[in-house]
Amino acid sequence: MQYKKMAGTAAVFVYADQHANTPVERQGLIWNDQELQLNTIPESLNRKPSMATNLALEGLESYDPPSHGDLRRVESLDAEFVYVKPIQEWVELAI
Repeated sequence: MQYKKMAGTAAVFVYADQHANTPVERQGLIWNDQELQLNTIPESLNRKPSMATNLALEGLESYDPPSHGDLRRVESLDAEFVYVKPIQEWVELAI
């Protein structure tokens, strides 16, 4: 799977070939599963409340710091994101 970083974020990655009607990806760089350390995601994920937008994921750092394996739905993208602690990023996940 290939991923791109969402524009306007420092820590949110989406599938590179989806979300055409959402903000343009930053820099056009592409990351893969290994670079995003998706092999470290625990089998059992910790489902947390949904967020309205991908930008809200980054705001969690100040009031509800995420833990490795936290899973949140982003309503505006109709997608699930998992927090990957080793890289301190949110990555879209197919559930």
